[in-house]
Amino acid sequence: MGKNASILLINKKGGLTSFSSLNVIKRTIDPKVGHAGTLDKFAEGLLIVLTGSMTKLNLLFSQMDKQYRAHIQFGIETDTLDPEGEVIAESSIPSYQTILQTIPSFVGEGKQEPPAYSALHINGKRASKLARQGKQVVIPKRPITIYAFTPISYQDGVLIADIHVSKGTYIRSIARDLGKACESRAYLTALVRTSIGPFSLDESVDAKKTEELVSSMQYTDVYLKRLEAVSVFEIPDTELFRVANGSYPHTVTCIKEGKDALYGALYSKDGVLRAVSSLQEKRLIAQIHPYTGGKQYETV
Repeated sequence: MGKNASILLINKKGGLTSFSSLNVIKRTIDPKVGHAGTLDKFAEGLLIVLTGSMTKLNLLFSQMDKQYRAHIQFGIETDTLDPEGEVIAESSIPSYQTILQTIPSFVGEGKQEPPAYSALHINGKRASKLARQGKQVVIPKRPITIYAFTPISYQDGVLIADIHVSKGTYIRSIARDLGKACESRAYLTALVRTSIGPFSLDESVDAKKTEELVSSMQYTDVYLKRLEAVSVFEIPDTELFRVANGSYPHTVTCIKEGKDALYGALYSKDGVLRAVSSLQEKRLIAQIHPYTGGKQYETV
């Protein structure tokens, strides 16, 4: 399981893929790395990175809602719906009043057609690869929820807005659809992810700064406690050796019951996070700070 299991909040920079942003983390913390919620190459902002055995919690993080600061350029649409694409359509620029009158129709539950240039797979092949080969890409619409769509400013045809959405929602598609709804065309010129669930960009660190990365590992248990689907347990001293050897404890005391909890965070009485467990399977899936003392605590 390993001592390098951690939850990291990373500030991804524009111009880098989410995958390449993990290189320093792989070299300095753990080669086993995963992230929850890919950001497009042009986009920047919060990326939640899981290392070591903590990657098994990816499902919890990938289900979270997300918030963005989007820059939407009206009058032009690109094939990728971002700055890296080729212009495929041009139109007149709508008035701010028209945009303000149209935005409310986007808020709430609905269905969205993902961009052709996306990581989604069609018959086993990535949609973006098919699109670059000049093949027609048709992706079925998917249910999404836009919780809030708040305009910030509008100047020279560029709308800046804060958008709060459910998992799996493409802001590029929102820009495209908003443009058409305003009888225009639109694409994203910039995008910053400001939060994922209860985690904020303000808490993130630079993925290239080794000292900041290593230091931020200490907050893993703090982040874990924020997850609704994680229950918090205290284990007695007599169970520390058992847990350190990878076995599920015989006795635990529930401190906080998570909502529909799938996982448990196991703390010793001194407040140290010792391990993470699967509640359904009653087994440990990650050791964080395993007990290293004598065998006087061993139980049978």
